[in-house]
Amino acid sequence: MRFRLQRKQLCIPYVLFLILFVIIPILFIVYYAFTDSNGYFTFDSLISFFTSTNKLNVLIQSLLFSVINTIVCLVIGYPIAYLLASSKWKASYVIVMLFVMPMWINFVLRTAATRDVLTWIGIAGGNHPYIATFIGLAYNYIPFVILPLYSTMLKLDKTQIEAATDLGCNRLQVFTKSIFPQSIPGVISAAQMVFMPTMSSYVIPETLSEGKIVLFGNSIYIGFSNNQWNSASFMAIIMLLIVGITMLVTRNYTEKDAKGGSSRW
Repeated sequence: MRFRLQRKQLCIPYVLFLILFVIIPILFIVYYAFTDSNGYFTFDSLISFFTSTNKLNVLIQSLLFSVINTIVCLVIGYPIAYLLASSKWKASYVIVMLFVMPMWINFVLRTAATRDVLTWIGIAGGNHPYIATFIGLAYNYIPFVILPLYSTMLKLDKTQIEAATDLGCNRLQVFTKSIFPQSIPGVISAAQMVFMPTMSSYVIPETLSEGKIVLFGNSIYIGFSNNQWNSASFMAIIMLLIVGITMLVTRNYTEKDAKGGSSRW
């Protein structure tokens, strides 16, 4: 008698992984966020967070860092991805791999090496914490911009771009009316891959600013390290909410763009 594996049974490993490593940890975080050290239900962590000027300042600073780093990475990575995607050189993907290869190195080692290089050129975290941190963030997350944009731009409708040129559009109009609208899915994907990790980053600001800059990820890490499980768990929930809202907003925008993309002209 032969045993046939049904399609539903193929989902069992994924469901088990989801339950063990996603759902159960989140339930633990929710439990600790709304209980005290004795395990009693309370809103102390919520009240403490929204009445703490220091915690709110860290949240606002983290959001600003994430937005600025996302914009910087897009400004640098977008033209690079476009040039590589539009290049007639058949081995342009090799250059893309050169941008991605540093990601194969251990994250902590890469950050430490960045700190040493910045110190050598005179941008030590002790003297220039913001500049050093922004350079480290951009350096680490630009590959996450180039790769999705490059993949998206390979699929650009060249006939639409040629039609825009034939209809009398200048280069700026061709870019704003044809190239950029087609690349919006890649832009959104790249922005997601930069914004959310920047919010939760703690190795880069801790190492490159020599502890002078504290982002939201640093606060959560410090809370758990000091056994402040309740307040740190609530901050983790705030992080999850920000990530969820970001994904929801960008997903809706992507769907609207996909539906309206064919009617832009």
